[in-house]
Amino acid sequence: MGLLKYAILGAAAVYGFKYATKKRAVDGKSLLDDLKDQAPKYVDRVKSYGDQIKRDYSQTSELY
Repeated sequence: MGLLKYAILGAAAVYGFKYATKKRAVDGKSLLDDLKDQAPKYVDRVKSYGDQIKRDYSQTSELY
């Protein structure tokens, strides 16, 4: 039973990898290419959220 579970998980992983790396006919880019292009924007967004949380924490801790 355990072997069957790992075989199914392996097949799903291979299918997901093929789906993520498959090039589109329209522009010749894949899903991973899109993620790599947009990664700097996501990093900046996460940094701004981190700064906002730090600022809110410092303001709250100053009150007490």
